[in-house]
Amino acid sequence: MKPILTACLALLLLSGCSPKVLTAQSTADGTRTLNLDASTSVATIQPTMYGLFFEDINFAADGGLYAELVKNRSFEFTLPKTGWLEPGTDKFSLNESSGKSDVIKIGEDRANSNYLRVTVMGPDYVLINEGFRGMGVKEGDRYDLTLAAAVGEGNISRIQVQLIDPDGAALGEATIDLNGSDWKNYAATLTAERTLDKAQLKLTFTGTGTVDLDMISLFPQDTWKGRKKGLRKDLVQLLDDMNPGFLRFPGGCIVEGRTLAQRYQWKKTVGPIAEREYLINRWNTEFDHRPAPDYYQSFGLGFFEYFQLSEDMGAEPLPILSCGMACQFNTGELVPMDELDPYVQDALDLIEFANGDVTTAWGKVRRDMGHPEPFNLKYIGVGNEQWGPEYIERYKVFNEAITAQYPDIVIVSGSGPFPDGEFFDYGMQQLTELGTELVDEHYYRSPEWFRENATRYDSYDRNGPKIFAGEYAAQSVAIASPENKNNWNCALSEAAYMTGMERNADVVVMTSYAPLMAHEEGWQWTPDMIWFNNLQSYGTANYYVQKLYATHAGTDLLRITEGGEPLTGQQAFYATAAKDATTNELYIKVANTGAEPQSLNIRIAGAEPSTTATVLTMASDDLEAVNSFAEPMKLSPIESSVNLQKNELRVEVPAHAFVVYTIQL
Repeated sequence: MKPILTACLALLLLSGCSPKVLTAQSTADGTRTLNLDASTSVATIQPTMYGLFFEDINFAADGGLYAELVKNRSFEFTLPKTGWLEPGTDKFSLNESSGKSDVIKIGEDRANSNYLRVTVMGPDYVLINEGFRGMGVKEGDRYDLTLAAAVGEGNISRIQVQLIDPDGAALGEATIDLNGSDWKNYAATLTAERTLDKAQLKLTFTGTGTVDLDMISLFPQDTWKGRKKGLRKDLVQLLDDMNPGFLRFPGGCIVEGRTLAQRYQWKKTVGPIAEREYLINRWNTEFDHRPAPDYYQSFGLGFFEYFQLSEDMGAEPLPILSCGMACQFNTGELVPMDELDPYVQDALDLIEFANGDVTTAWGKVRRDMGHPEPFNLKYIGVGNEQWGPEYIERYKVFNEAITAQYPDIVIVSGSGPFPDGEFFDYGMQQLTELGTELVDEHYYRSPEWFRENATRYDSYDRNGPKIFAGEYAAQSVAIASPENKNNWNCALSEAAYMTGMERNADVVVMTSYAPLMAHEEGWQWTPDMIWFNNLQSYGTANYYVQKLYATHAGTDLLRITEGGEPLTGQQAFYATAAKDATTNELYIKVANTGAEPQSLNIRIAGAEPSTTATVLTMASDDLEAVNSFAEPMKLSPIESSVNLQKNELRVEVPAHAFVVYTIQL
């Protein structure tokens, strides 16, 4: 159903006029008077206030942000032929050692030990890769194919490479001429003749005999910043458009792993792509309602690429590392304290990788990957959302070692998976006593919780740790329910809650919605901020709320009050205000979660505002409304303008609305 717009917004959409301006004569008795002091900065709003949390969940990396189109390109999945189809009966065979061999065929690379031996007995012996729920290709776009091959017995001399549709019809093709029994790298370029979201890659062989294949890869040329074998441009553009202050990576629960052996190990994600060791993704069978046994991590999107992406967007990189504890919702496996040194060394080496001189061991690795300049890492996280004495004990060791060697690095600690309760209280007490700089809080709660807790940080100790709201999202049904929706009720409730985070910018210095993105056919967890399929992507209502905050953050918090009190939900109304000292703009953010419009008279003191305000409005009386591939902008900001009367902004805020006013000072 389409949202039922308020009369004000409906007129706005139809006529292009600005929201209703209330003159002194037309002001109703119910008009609320707000006072805004633009002369005094209450607190500095950190550049990191609004950022991004990325985790490889919901096919967000392989099959998503990482633009590789071939699934299981080097045959390293537990079932080595996963993703590869052998059409017909008894037409395709594997050498006995293929898919499980210890043969090393490119240098001394033991991370990529598997390869495929194809026995070709005729022209109809073909090999097909299905991609990540298919391959999205666009008419006229060019795609780079690379592979490693070694010809064995027989006379195989050529491989025809085709993009095909589900009926087998070719969408584009190229040929590769093979020569020699030694491993060699080959390349070809295909141009798509049609747009299709479910294409596949087909390999047909000329001659008979055997040929060994590995690292069969297909990338669009049109990637983010045109980088070869890079990132999917439309997805990065959605992120970059948010002007994020930081990028937290690589998670999330994948940092911890179900077991310690399955934890994320950053050193295995840097260096040459072919030498990065595959790992089963911990989300592949986490939920019975969404099993994904073909969900692995190739680490083509590794720590170097995360740092590079952060740099591209002007965002501070925030890596999170294992603290020697597997996920406590799974095995809870612990590294004994006397065996923790390698984990601590991983943290120290990561800082060297990011910031070290090129003469250092890990600085040289960064240089060899094409980035001799340091990444200027300032933050590092120890653990994801661990809790209890075991975490505090291990955190102390990391804290002491990192602080001793890199005293300027800010260490992010965790308060556990919940915003209250025994685990949270214990963690916050211990971390506060330790003098921790920055504590990561997580909360996935109902929309009602978000609206009712806009005052959460009002009572926090101003001399205690700073807060990183690292994972949060309103859940329309329940935590981890497959029925959760990115509906307007959730997004509006988050908008209301965020006024409380911004109002406490002296305590809250980093915030990020989670999870960030999800594949339409490959998700495990909902809700998610960005949805995509093989060709399209869109931002949810939650995305646009986050974007409005991030692009109107300001540098200085201002006081906006009603009767001397902050707007924290009285009569379902919330507000915050900020000034940008660089642009000299005033930002007023208001959320009306009630079912009736609200008439406001905002009196601006301490500055001389311009005569016109730019207005960005999100509103709908249909609280269940969502954006979709069919209607990607259904819930998104509508721009208009309104005139000020001297130093007063008189407006009517629609029901169920989030509005941002920008005024030049």
